[in-house]
Amino acid sequence: MENIAELAKSVMNADRRALSQAITLIESLRDDHRIQAMELMDHLRSSDRKAIRVGLSGTPGVGKSTFIESFGTYLTGMGLRVAVLAVDPSSIRSGGSILGDKTRMERLAREPNAYIRPSPSQTHLGGVARRSREAVAICEAAGFDIIFIETVGVGQSETIVSEISDIFLLLIAPAGGDELQGVKRGIMEIADLILVNKADGDLKAAASRTCSDYSSSLMLLRKRVHDPKGFPLAMTISALEEDGLADVWDKIEELLDWRKAEGWFNNNRTAQSRFWFKEEIRQGLLSMLDDEEVKEEMSALMNMVDNGEIYSSAAAQKILKKYTAKPS
Repeated sequence: MENIAELAKSVMNADRRALSQAITLIESLRDDHRIQAMELMDHLRSSDRKAIRVGLSGTPGVGKSTFIESFGTYLTGMGLRVAVLAVDPSSIRSGGSILGDKTRMERLAREPNAYIRPSPSQTHLGGVARRSREAVAICEAAGFDIIFIETVGVGQSETIVSEISDIFLLLIAPAGGDELQGVKRGIMEIADLILVNKADGDLKAAASRTCSDYSSSLMLLRKRVHDPKGFPLAMTISALEEDGLADVWDKIEELLDWRKAEGWFNNNRTAQSRFWFKEEIRQGLLSMLDDEEVKEEMSALMNMVDNGEIYSSAAAQKILKKYTAKPS
């Protein structure tokens, strides 16, 4: 690894090779790389650049990659620089990922003002790679205007993406009324825009009905204080035919302008920083359990749990008390 200060300087000069190298560094699990990664993030703080962070989720097959490619190309056509952080599911057995998002966005990948980076989720909660937030900060330092964080799929845990993004988009496929039952209330409550995709051809009428169903459902949710009148809202789009993309961008700008004027934008960024501070502590405490001595004690207690000699909650408390006790 080259000098970290030089690497940071190259990132801020929008060197794509340095950008990829920096993200690889922060994704590494090696202890020496984590020290270098923290040094890198310290250097990049001086850039003070801000991008619009857009979280995107949706059920598999809904067309997330097609939407990002079409919308990203639309934005680069306006002169904006777009980064895509696509989080791929990792194998529980091997930890590996296919990382095929870049091949699914060939047109956007060829855009000089676009950068696509697939990352393994590493089985992390919500399908968001543990270092996704740092990758977002690196892309901001590199001068990108819009950063998409595409997640693995829809689920209750998927809501963690809201702790990275300024705007959260939920993509939905046209379907009957039962489709509403397949989307968790938690993810509905954090969505800023619900985009009913594939509103073209034979599915156009079904998309309009689905959009109407979701609009009705949004009216039943409790009003959020950080939204202006009319938000959140549902819209129909066709990523394939690139229809409705300008309207989506107009609504994103309208919502961001209002939140910035009312102070909600900065408040949200502050709350997110606090969340990730606590998350780092939580992950650090969990990593302490990888110690061989701790593993042996856990194994012994696990056998006692299996034999019914102790409750699992009591066994857990024994470990926690011993290894998180304050020094006398």
